[in-house]
Amino acid sequence: MARRLKRPASDWLLLFLCAFEVSGFGLVAFYDGFSPFALLLCGLMPVLLVAQVLGLGRLFPHMDQQTLIIGNFLCALGLILLCRLRPDKALRQFFFYLIGVGCMLAMTFFVAKARNKRALRWPVMLLAVGSLGLTLLVGKETYGAKNWIDLGLFSLQPSEFVKLALVYVFAIYLSERRALRGNLPALAFAGVCLLLIVLQKDLGAVLICFVLCLFMYYAATGNLLLCSLAVAAACGGAVLMYLLFDHVQLRVAMWQNPWVSPTEGGYQIIQALVAIGSGGMAGLGLGLGSPTTIPVYDTDFIFAALCEEMGILVGLMVLLVYVLLFLRAGLLALRSRSALDSLLCVGVLASLSSQTFLIVGGVVKMIPLTGVTLPFISYGGSSLLSSMLMLGVLQGVSINAGRREENAWRRAHGREEAET
Repeated sequence: MARRLKRPASDWLLLFLCAFEVSGFGLVAFYDGFSPFALLLCGLMPVLLVAQVLGLGRLFPHMDQQTLIIGNFLCALGLILLCRLRPDKALRQFFFYLIGVGCMLAMTFFVAKARNKRALRWPVMLLAVGSLGLTLLVGKETYGAKNWIDLGLFSLQPSEFVKLALVYVFAIYLSERRALRGNLPALAFAGVCLLLIVLQKDLGAVLICFVLCLFMYYAATGNLLLCSLAVAAACGGAVLMYLLFDHVQLRVAMWQNPWVSPTEGGYQIIQALVAIGSGGMAGLGLGLGSPTTIPVYDTDFIFAALCEEMGILVGLMVLLVYVLLFLRAGLLALRSRSALDSLLCVGVLASLSSQTFLIVGGVVKMIPLTGVTLPFISYGGSSLLSSMLMLGVLQGVSINAGRREENAWRRAHGREEAET
């Protein structure tokens, strides 16, 4: 009797995600009337997913299929929620998703194929600093932070892409030099970016950028003293920001006791907690809740909307999916034999994990709200494009690592055959 071949885990993930997309978009298409767009996504999203997996798999046999499937799962979940909550924004998010897939592919090719990745360091730094400076001059203020540039058809949040610029610049410099003097350009670039974001009063972006720089520097140098001094300086800066910015004081006060102002400052947190509590463990059902009572339910508080209609258990499962993504990034950093590639993975891991912790922790009242989005899921073109670019970084590093392992295996077996 012939032995049955064991199906790879990525195939089961792909099958599960296709079934999830068909059932999710199909349910939304008919839950309240009829939505032709949701029905279109019911058939189109699985096709796009399979095309990505098969297309990249044919071009690059060493791609990380599981990481790609996890990222697409989170994107699909966000689109399902938006089709239910804001059908008008779901169409825009789908177009950003298509652009994001293209950006992910471009970043994958760049990381996997570019021979001189260091050539773009200065243009990237100048573009990042220039975009942040332009935001201070012509940006629009939202919830106390001046971090958006209105381009007419859509708005751009430069700080989302500055995170990726910091990952790239730090990886380039730290992979070349470990001495403090050699890394001064990268540290100066980080300092200027953090200062400009502080002037924008965007506390969430400041925290994320600081955390990714700190993690990357410690991973590359192991300099505990300098990192401790940086943490101490950050704590002092946080106190200073609290004293200078009124909206930061308000967020801390509402975190401590939102019932002091239940109809104004504390309204967001209270409604989010009520939504999560009313959903319970199993949820009210997709389309049966009232998540629209939560302010900015499609961006900052989309996790509360998810828990209300799908349940706390599903919310915990989504967090587990994020943890799996972070573990894949960490394992890829350990697997890579290139210092540059390892540091790229560390930066992506630190950026995505800190952003996820900040927004989920703020929604469940674990920490004060910081006004960031949930990666891949929340509505927002800048956030989605930035997350997809980071997914492309992981794919490129996986391809490089697999290629090096294959070459090492061939050399080892070639020597064995020659000795035989």
